Amino acid sequence: MNINTLYKIYRDHPDISTDSRSIRQGCLFFALKGEKFNGNAFVGDAIKKGAYIAIADKKDCPAGEKIITVDDVLLTLQQLATYHRRACRFRILAITGSNGKTTTKELCSSVLRLKHKVFATGGNLNNHIGVPLTLLSMKPDTEIGIVEMGANHPQEITQLCNIAQPDYGLITNIGKAHLEGFGSIEGVARAKGELFSYLSLHKGTIFANAGDDRICGLIPDASKNVVLYNSRGTIRAEVRKSDLFLVLDVHDKGDIITLKSKLVGKYNTENILAAYVVGKYFGITAQKIGKAIEAYTPANNRSQYIRTARHEIILDAYNANPTSMIQALENFFAIKRTDSLIILGEMLELGESSSREHQAVIERLKKEPVKHVICVGQNFKTPAKSAGYNWYPDVGSLQSDLERSPLKASFILIKGSRGNKLEKLMEVL
Repeated sequence: MNINTLYKIYRDHPDISTDSRSIRQGCLFFALKGEKFNGNAFVGDAIKKGAYIAIADKKDCPAGEKIITVDDVLLTLQQLATYHRRACRFRILAITGSNGKTTTKELCSSVLRLKHKVFATGGNLNNHIGVPLTLLSMKPDTEIGIVEMGANHPQEITQLCNIAQPDYGLITNIGKAHLEGFGSIEGVARAKGELFSYLSLHKGTIFANAGDDRICGLIPDASKNVVLYNSRGTIRAEVRKSDLFLVLDVHDKGDIITLKSKLVGKYNTENILAAYVVGKYFGITAQKIGKAIEAYTPANNRSQYIRTARHEIILDAYNANPTSMIQALENFFAIKRTDSLIILGEMLELGESSSREHQAVIERLKKEPVKHVICVGQNFKTPAKSAGYNWYPDVGSLQSDLERSPLKASFILIKGSRGNKLEKLMEVL
């Protein structure tokens, strides 16, 4: 079966599932397989539960009345997504970067929805499976699709660009993320720069933070459509207030627009400014952009301020790398409180740099008069204990300890990689 024929089936049954445990009536089930699972083994279950058709691998599953077999299910899913993207002709804004991708995506979505029909990546669907699923979730009347792109190895952004074919793109920042796959921060930069290379080659529009030399250095010389911001003579931002929630003064062609937010941390300055610039580019007024940004409330364990019965908490436990960890700490230190307490989860996917980077975090902590520090995870064990900080092997052991001996009322920063699952601590805080 060719993609054109499959696309006709998809148009009548546009609900896609890749998990036989959550089949919806009339959906198309793609039997993906990986190192620890093989969806082909559950094709029969998916059909019994109501899938209209299952797309399976020829090698693993015989064709049937409701089973379409192909050489490669994942490739077929990706090709179908690209076909849909071309058929509907919606504009695609791609966002990548080491930190702040999801926040920037959500801010851009909040702003652009004021004037356009927008669909944005949900959750963390930003990889070779998530991007095609995002595209296939876009209805034909979508005007702008916002696609988050993540990567932990070279050429992944190029692959995602070939699938999504973006018209616009921005890189939030370049930091020490996924060093295990990229090798160095220079490797990170080259990988993120694949987005700009694609846009330049296909005459797309690049949004670039002119205040970041590393990002600007990724813009190919042949690029024709570049929107620069955050330097003199362009739209730029200054921090007005950041003692808890971030407030910016944006300088825009002689006007100063104050943007209030519910985001914590100066490190969100570039994320807010990017959303402002994108909004202006797509015809949204400064006043409306300001209202959209002020209305946005962070969720999903990202830069959230939460007040419980006993504590005030900055919960930033969705992800962490050396760059975002230090930024979170610097912001927390700048908020002068006498009841501060810090809970840090280990940083993952750092490869050979792991020991050095965890030690660097501890060294930064030792420079501040914060008395109460708790570290979680094996990578923090040696440096944390050497510094005299409390250490736990995992969040479960810390959670149990806090149930037995609750913390005194405190102002708490919780920061760590997703694998730590530090958000579970909210149950006892």
